[in-house]
Amino acid sequence: MCHRISLMATVPLILFWSAGWPSAQPLDGTDLLTQEGDLRAQMVAGIDQYLVRATEETATRRAEQWQRDFSSPENYGISLEPYREKLRAILGVVDGRDPVRVELIHPFSPSDSGSSSLPSTQLAEGDNYTIYEIRWNVFRGVQGEGLLLEPRERPKANLVALPDCDWTPEMLCGLEPGVPAEAQFARRLAENGCRVVIPFLIGRSNEGSGIPGGRQSRLPKREFLWRAFYEMGRTVAGHEIQKTLSVIDWFTGMDSSTPIGVIGYGEGGMIAFYAAALDPRISAAAVSGYFQPRENLWKEPIYRNTWSLLTLFGDAEIAGMIAPRPLIIESGAYPQIVHPAPGDPQSAGLAPGELRIPDPDQVKNEVARARDWVKDLPPPARIHHVEGRPEETGKEETLTLFLRELGFEEPLRAEGQPPRITRPGTNPDERARRQYVQLYEDGQVLTRDSEFTRELFWSKADRSSQDAFVKSTTWYREYFQNEIIGPLPEPSWPPHPRTRKIYDTPAFTGYEVMLDVFPDVFAYGILLLPKDIQPGEKRPVVVCQHGLEGRPTDVADPDHENPYYHQFACRLAERGFITYAPQNPYGGGNTFRQALRKAQPLKLTLYSFIQRQHEVTLNWLSSLPWVDAGRIGFYGLSYGGKTAMRIPVVIPHYCLSICSADFNEWIWKNNDARFPYCYLWTGEYDMPEFNLGNTFNYAELSWLIFPRPFMVERGHDDGVASDDWVAYEYANTRRLYVKMGLADRTEIEFFDGPHSIHGVGTFQFLHKHLQWPAK
Repeated sequence: MCHRISLMATVPLILFWSAGWPSAQPLDGTDLLTQEGDLRAQMVAGIDQYLVRATEETATRRAEQWQRDFSSPENYGISLEPYREKLRAILGVVDGRDPVRVELIHPFSPSDSGSSSLPSTQLAEGDNYTIYEIRWNVFRGVQGEGLLLEPRERPKANLVALPDCDWTPEMLCGLEPGVPAEAQFARRLAENGCRVVIPFLIGRSNEGSGIPGGRQSRLPKREFLWRAFYEMGRTVAGHEIQKTLSVIDWFTGMDSSTPIGVIGYGEGGMIAFYAAALDPRISAAAVSGYFQPRENLWKEPIYRNTWSLLTLFGDAEIAGMIAPRPLIIESGAYPQIVHPAPGDPQSAGLAPGELRIPDPDQVKNEVARARDWVKDLPPPARIHHVEGRPEETGKEETLTLFLRELGFEEPLRAEGQPPRITRPGTNPDERARRQYVQLYEDGQVLTRDSEFTRELFWSKADRSSQDAFVKSTTWYREYFQNEIIGPLPEPSWPPHPRTRKIYDTPAFTGYEVMLDVFPDVFAYGILLLPKDIQPGEKRPVVVCQHGLEGRPTDVADPDHENPYYHQFACRLAERGFITYAPQNPYGGGNTFRQALRKAQPLKLTLYSFIQRQHEVTLNWLSSLPWVDAGRIGFYGLSYGGKTAMRIPVVIPHYCLSICSADFNEWIWKNNDARFPYCYLWTGEYDMPEFNLGNTFNYAELSWLIFPRPFMVERGHDDGVASDDWVAYEYANTRRLYVKMGLADRTEIEFFDGPHSIHGVGTFQFLHKHLQWPAK
């Protein structure tokens, strides 16, 4: 019979302690744990506070990582190239573009039937310019589409005008309603003698989101694509930057002497901003409705989320990459968006995010920071700031400055008449569908090809012997640590262990444990000590990890049977193992996911914190007189299985790892929309890890656990994935162990059951490899 020392049976999900509870006792050598309340929620809140502080500090720390040469504009540009490469990498602007071909679109209509002449390519006529529908190739079947506004005389400038993604190209030149005439900056620029291309951008609605012609998603199209691209080291913005740069390729190929400019609003402003920073061929840029401090990126829609952005780049630093070329920043109107829409019954699973009009003073401060960032550049950088009312974009002052910086000497012409349509245009819904389908298919192509990409990435691994392989994988482990998980500094606080006794059974005694890691960040868990430990005896430890929304009590509470975990920490303690059940911070729904949103722009993940929490925990466990520090294994279910695939990779102190109810073809699991268990169909927007698909699947992660023992536990009825996916991926794990002569160190157990701990083959595996006899 179990004798309880707390009220957990009454309130199983809230851990708390009362100062008046008479039986609360600490473990010898530790202080009494007195912290009350929901410790999981407090853990997540502490990590969140750490990230808030780190975000506030990041702008001042960026300068330490930059080395720029201000001796001349030419040398300055050369010194920016390493930073352009880094920006290209995190935006996913990494694919070589095809030689560009621009095609005029002339859709056939019934009125053309029987005509002896071809349909007209001309869509509309404006004052001094003609409008055409065009498409151009980019790469891998991805095309850009939009409108070309061609002046009747030789163009004075070649421009890309990018609308907000909820505007169509037709709106930006007055062919469709939706944008006020005074905001139709593409038309105004064409009236002033510029050749203007207006690309189509993927919209924010969920209409047509999901599998083209198949299952539909409630996610905004940009979010659905972002999730698939992120895993493959790409972004939606990156593909739209590539479409823009293909137009720049076209401009340059036609006439390299004509100045090139980019201008955009909202999402189009972001694309113009980044394109100008990446491509020195762009002579001038104008950005409206986007520029502001970027430290609140985590609040913006997730499709703007950019891995590690804030470690090197705020908007001021991006502006500095455009310098010494001129930049016009317009702050007036900004898109105002809330995801999910309030009251939307179809919004479950959407990542929260919003776009608001920023505080004008904050915009001014970021402009001032941009000017200060390049103050040593000779001649001084030309960063102009045009302020407007909340409804204003494309102001005359903005357009005048933009044209002047492109070499125009004459004043801006008065606004002309709206263009006149001369034939029916392409169905805009069909164009939107085509553009979405191309990006969707490109994400799926990248996913299907990823095993070959990873094979090339892993070509430096030396499989000639065990020692050679382990030595050669040091680089891959460091890459995984630094580029996938994200590195945190070493823990800055002494652990100051605090404990309190909470369980007393005939077989074991249980203690809650809390250890300090960083300010506001602590490690917490439940330690179970078998009662038959003899003086001087040292025993193996099994770290038993819960899954999503779990708690240590789910695995270690002797009075609470959870159908997923089956008290496996208790069962192992009854077999004589010391067990420890850590609290991991993936609980609290969007609370922990929003903490992750704060972490990703800082090049961090939740695993960055979990790693440091486990390191502190393992160091403390190793100090206990009953623990054999060389025999500490890891066994996790579900999200704990995800932990089993990652944390032992970066913590060699774990002498083995068991992944239960999670191991599978992980990249397909995240990205292959054809399967119902793909994360593209769930609310778990925390799952994608930037560029993981090109570098590590679960087999490759198991190679980084090698030569330590590794096991997979798999229930036939587990909905995480299919048996064939699991077997397919595990075959690559087993092959390595077999070829290296260590076949006895890896196993997989299939059992007839669901998403749960089975505890048969895995328990035998633990007894064998932790060298503890089965009772």
